[in-house]
Amino acid sequence: MASTSVPSVQPVPDVPSNVADAPKQGGGYSAENITVLEGLAAVRLRPAMYIGSTGEQGLHHLVYEVVDNSVDEALGGHATRIDVTIHVDNSITVVDDGRGIPVDDKVINGERMPAVQVVLTMLHAGGKFDASNYKVSGGLHGVGVSCVNALSEEFDVEIWRDDHAWEQDYSKGAPISTLRKMGPTKRKGTKVHFLPDKTIFTVTEFSYDTLAQRLRELAFLNKGLEITLTDERTTDAKTGEAKSQLFKYAGGIAEFIKHINKGKQVLHEKPIYMEAERDNVAMEIALQYNDAYSETVFTFANNINTVDGGTHLSGFKTALTRTINAAGQSLGLFKDVKENLSGDDVREGLVVVISVKLSQPQFEGQTKGKLNSDIGGIVQAFVNERLGAFLEQNPQVAKKIINKAIDAARAREAARKARDLTRRKGALDGGGLPGKLADCSERQPDRCELYLVEGESAGGTAKQGRDRRFQAILPLKGKILNVEKARYDKMLGHEEIRAMITALGCGIGKDDFDASKLRYGKLILMTDADVDGSHIRTLLLTFFFRHMTELIKRGHVYIAQPPLFRIKKGKFEQYIKDEREYVNVMVKRASDGMVLTYGEGAAKIEGAELTGFMQQLNEYLGFLDKVQKRLRNERVLLDFVALFAHEGAAPALKADFQTREKLDAMRERLLAVEKEFQFRAVGEPFFDEEHQTWSVSFTDSQGAERKIDWALANAAESRLLLSKYSQIKDKLQAPFLISYAAKTAAAVAQEAQDEAEEVASEEGVNETIAAAPGTVAEAKPAAKRSSRVNQDPVEKTNVREVFEYVIEQGRKEYQVQRYKGLGEMTAPQLWETTMDPERRTLMQVKLEDIAACEEIFTTLMGEDVESRRKFIEENALDVKNLDI
Repeated sequence: MASTSVPSVQPVPDVPSNVADAPKQGGGYSAENITVLEGLAAVRLRPAMYIGSTGEQGLHHLVYEVVDNSVDEALGGHATRIDVTIHVDNSITVVDDGRGIPVDDKVINGERMPAVQVVLTMLHAGGKFDASNYKVSGGLHGVGVSCVNALSEEFDVEIWRDDHAWEQDYSKGAPISTLRKMGPTKRKGTKVHFLPDKTIFTVTEFSYDTLAQRLRELAFLNKGLEITLTDERTTDAKTGEAKSQLFKYAGGIAEFIKHINKGKQVLHEKPIYMEAERDNVAMEIALQYNDAYSETVFTFANNINTVDGGTHLSGFKTALTRTINAAGQSLGLFKDVKENLSGDDVREGLVVVISVKLSQPQFEGQTKGKLNSDIGGIVQAFVNERLGAFLEQNPQVAKKIINKAIDAARAREAARKARDLTRRKGALDGGGLPGKLADCSERQPDRCELYLVEGESAGGTAKQGRDRRFQAILPLKGKILNVEKARYDKMLGHEEIRAMITALGCGIGKDDFDASKLRYGKLILMTDADVDGSHIRTLLLTFFFRHMTELIKRGHVYIAQPPLFRIKKGKFEQYIKDEREYVNVMVKRASDGMVLTYGEGAAKIEGAELTGFMQQLNEYLGFLDKVQKRLRNERVLLDFVALFAHEGAAPALKADFQTREKLDAMRERLLAVEKEFQFRAVGEPFFDEEHQTWSVSFTDSQGAERKIDWALANAAESRLLLSKYSQIKDKLQAPFLISYAAKTAAAVAQEAQDEAEEVASEEGVNETIAAAPGTVAEAKPAAKRSSRVNQDPVEKTNVREVFEYVIEQGRKEYQVQRYKGLGEMTAPQLWETTMDPERRTLMQVKLEDIAACEEIFTTLMGEDVESRRKFIEENALDVKNLDI
């Protein structure tokens, strides 16, 4: 096996030593205080400079950087497909079928190293500086993929080019292996796998919706490019396979427009599409009007979503307003209009996608949120010419668009008058606030919370249970207006919406809205967990999405999370927030006095050790279920785990698959159960020349081939499974015997007193309760515990049966209820479970996939009944906790 020599490279330091040094005494400032950060050390020390942040935005930016490189290959005509996979450990794999990163040597400062290592370890190194290689590119600074490498604890690259496969591994920006030349292959392209560094990022969980939005946009912007997104963390309820989506659009951005307008009533059937190249700027614009009242604008430069707009957007807006006013004058439609239409008027109901491609664009910062290149005049002239010609040649379409803009101008005046009713006298005084608002005394907005509560009754309970210093309550009567179907003037005439707008204090509409005047740092939607509550919550979210989107973007909107379960025994009750906590509580209650004996040596676990083991067992069984989807046979999977698990940092070793020894042993185990599971065939170990590894496969009773190889062992879910197995494998040995240990009289008495005090505290009794053995207070719970002690030992054959039995025992003697309505709680209970900042759980509303949000709000809240019926039919089987 050939390899390429690599010069010694020291790991990238997290913080240079002189940065960490304490300041000199006396505050001296000399040459010793000047720090020079070299290479990727600067990226690890100041990551936000390169990827925007170390939070959610920066985390997803890592994926964009890698994907953009693959898209650049597609722009050059070298790639047709990109596959993105989110693994269960929140690592990412990106595969393309481009040319592959070069692997030949390059001399840098007198040292020879592979070009791929230059690209991945040096800033401002790449092929985008050479216009002959990439005429148009999104990555221009040469810092993208090297930053991803620097900020990943694991970074592996596999390249297929020159009829061979090549592999190299990195960690935190430094190579930890040489570039290895593997076996022959006919494939072409690059595969990058990386795991973000948990010591760098404050958020390490990728959002499927956020990535889906970006990949969908790229597919729209590049006609014919096929992009897939697979999320191995989520299983499709219908197929049982990992959640996956294919993005491929032959119609480009015109199809993007149709996608956004799906389910809406459009003014003209076909989007208006314009395309040209002028002064070395390629421009693509598609637009279509619908009968809604909001505008939707997407702008891109070299496939990069310029969320803050830029010169291409300002040029388009100027041209659109001017062109539509000119067309209205020529068609004689402005007889009853006192003044020209404004930009807001002509953009009501507009959906537009603007895509420009140019060499060497100028952006604001590495995250490229705004285009600064001086192309506004080029775009303006282009739109004036093409859109003007279209409106002249299609007068019927022109009249529909202009008449809608005229209606918008009239409604704008009516809305202005209605908005006056919602204005407050000042940002912090109480003048003009709605009467049913129970405001808080705090005057610092960041410290204030406003609960929007379903119903006057729940609102009254919330008012009693709140902390009036910083929590305000606004009860909402009935269901608010569906703003998806209503214009501004009608919406502002609705009493409940007007009360909300007045309470918020930030105004509404493009002229009046000012997010800095918001009176509350948190806006919390608190509704029942039933059908009506879900509908009210959806109506509120529709209002915020359509008319106060900025509040969602700034992270002000939350959804209260009342507990999911309530367990009750006599006068004792406990609220449990989710399924995970429910399992933990049941395990803890069941394991009280329980003894688990395992293995031929009859080793015992009890007490806190048993509780901890059950929690680990729950995680192990979860990982087992995920990997089982690959092999579809738990017996084979258990043999695989037992054979290939390793203790320590590496749960699976590639060395196990580079020889036949363990694969032969795995084949023997398959042959031993061949008849039992009706395998059709068990193959001989197979050598994969491309990857230089062995594998073994079997054909199951359904005729599907199942393979045990390095790809299976190295999959994220397998690594988690093998790691968990190595931690608890000693306790997974059958047979299992479950019994309850007898307790001393003192222990029984203490438990009885604890329980009596617990019940008394629930009733508000403050006096100390003393119960000696044999008293009435002690007798009842002691009798229940003694019934367990007297049970015969229970034998189980496997750990899954053990776990299910323990959960069943935990549920005994308790009434388990799934929590649904706020009205079931008293004011103190509502405070403790849902409103107390120390104990509550809130879900923050985020805007991750705008196109998907547009589609779902239009489908569920719009006029198209047929699309809503179809949505309900397609998702009926996925419904949980249906309220009938």
